[in-house]
Amino acid sequence: MTTPTDTPDSNPWGPPPGLPDGAGMPPGPGTVPYGVPPASTGLGVGSLVIGVVGLVFGIVPFLFWLGGVMGILALVLGIVGHGRARRGEATDRGQAVAGIVLGAVTIAVSVTWLVVLVVAAQVVERTDEATRGQEAVSAAPDEPGATAGGETLPEVPPEPEPTETEPAVLAFGATHTYEDGVKVTVSKPAPYRPDAFAAGYEKGDTAVRVTITIVNGSGKAIDVTTALPDVRDAEGAQASAIFDGSRATEMFRGKVLPGKQAKAGFAFALPADADGEVQLELAPQLLVYEPTIWTGPVK
Repeated sequence: MTTPTDTPDSNPWGPPPGLPDGAGMPPGPGTVPYGVPPASTGLGVGSLVIGVVGLVFGIVPFLFWLGGVMGILALVLGIVGHGRARRGEATDRGQAVAGIVLGAVTIAVSVTWLVVLVVAAQVVERTDEATRGQEAVSAAPDEPGATAGGETLPEVPPEPEPTETEPAVLAFGATHTYEDGVKVTVSKPAPYRPDAFAAGYEKGDTAVRVTITIVNGSGKAIDVTTALPDVRDAEGAQASAIFDGSRATEMFRGKVLPGKQAKAGFAFALPADADGEVQLELAPQLLVYEPTIWTGPVK
């Protein structure tokens, strides 16, 4: 019986002729066969695709949250895929890098939308609170000097009955009643001391403040936002409004419902040599009611 001879051709695991030692040997654990490139794991491609789709959702206002989730997923897959590509275990390194970039951009866009919507919601909430505060004014008092909530109002002279001959010029402290029942009262000017941050006031000026009360006795709501008084001194020069941190001037805002009332204070500065008569002109709603004039001394 003939014994097989160990030759290169008879050795099934030996290297082929002309190749270095060890070439063509069967792969061992953890080794890559000779001449076989590493295969793609699909993580880089998946990261790229998810990043593109996530960015599309991220720029949509009400789908940005879905874009943010996909951006995070794209970022994680891209990082893992990039790490495997660096170790030579995958070939989609470029796609992984693109997925990382797209994931980061998508997350940034989604966070920006979130901040914008939160800020917008806060602005709307503050605006609604301010509007409700103006509409929730106390009801017209049944008794002089008192309101439905128990708040004491300053005493005012008796209100004149509306007549066809009612004068268009009233004294400070008097009430003008319109035909539909809307009433406007301007208090007597009271001395006012502006604070250090006051605007519209110069040293030496005479500062006064009046309180204007509008009672809606009509059957419909009236918008008092345009109820802005025009104040002039005895020579017809317009007085300047005072604004400071102590709320020298608080303008009317919003609507007054039927049976309700609203009050606002206005401070004005007059030159020192114009301390005589001063007149205030006001309409409860511009272009709807005729203005009325109140006049009287400053002091």
